[in-house]
Amino acid sequence: MKAYDIEVSELVLAPEQQGGQGWCYGLPPGIGPEEWPLDPWSGYPMMHGFTILLPEEYRIHGSEIAALSFFATSPDHNDGSHVQGYEGTRSVIEIPGDAPPGDPQLRPFWERACMAHPRTHRMYDILDCAYAVILLTREEFDAGPCMPPPAVDSSLVGMVPPPLWLSKGAFNSSDFFTASPASSGEEVGDRHVHRPLTWTARANDPNAGMPPRDYYGEEPEEGGYRPFFYWLDGKTEIENWREHEWADGHAANHIGGTMRPAQNTPDFSPYYIEFEEDFGGYNFGGGNAQLDFRDMKFDFAC
Repeated sequence: MKAYDIEVSELVLAPEQQGGQGWCYGLPPGIGPEEWPLDPWSGYPMMHGFTILLPEEYRIHGSEIAALSFFATSPDHNDGSHVQGYEGTRSVIEIPGDAPPGDPQLRPFWERACMAHPRTHRMYDILDCAYAVILLTREEFDAGPCMPPPAVDSSLVGMVPPPLWLSKGAFNSSDFFTASPASSGEEVGDRHVHRPLTWTARANDPNAGMPPRDYYGEEPEEGGYRPFFYWLDGKTEIENWREHEWADGHAANHIGGTMRPAQNTPDFSPYYIEFEEDFGGYNFGGGNAQLDFRDMKFDFAC
């Protein structure tokens, strides 16, 4: 088993160029608008962060599942906490159940939630902001991009301003737009704008195939997961902090292998993706995030 570095290319405008090994920003492929996951707090469609084709050894949900799309709370709806819409939208969107809600204003959310993609998995971060993953077949991954659905037909939607990505596109609604060398300081204003992804096997990562973990003072287990750093002469002092040579050149965005979380290492399986804020446009407080796509867990720290 190998770990894979992910290279993020420059901006691409043409939707037909989506494909390859994936893309961040832009639009998800192969789903219907009605299947697009809704943010359980605001009721608006969640922002598409990235879609990625998984290497063969990471396809742990069955041979037919070849890729995944990741959705997130729009950064303008996440200012250290989630926006608060109408009480009750979360329950009907997250677990719609068989019977419609008694509140007629919630029924349109329930109806849309009942049409969600059957392989949708929901997660929340420590701030209770929402995220979702849709597992994709190869046919879905290779299909054309899906435009966002119309807003749910309920007056409750207006309680929260619409997320910027719906009108400007995911890339333009990100705080990283003005900082990106690919943007030239101009708004593209197209939801098809995306950045293609290419993954390549790491030449040297002893942690590929192992669940990441922290070590607090003790030595790593023989043959087990190894941190990317060590303390010179065994002295835990800042001037003695060193990185192993084998960790040199590892990309910040990657699939599996050695994890470099901004804070503590989450209790994840080996089947995870670690990524930065500009890998789709998020508010992680300047930190980074990890998605365990086997156990459907999400974590970020700053």
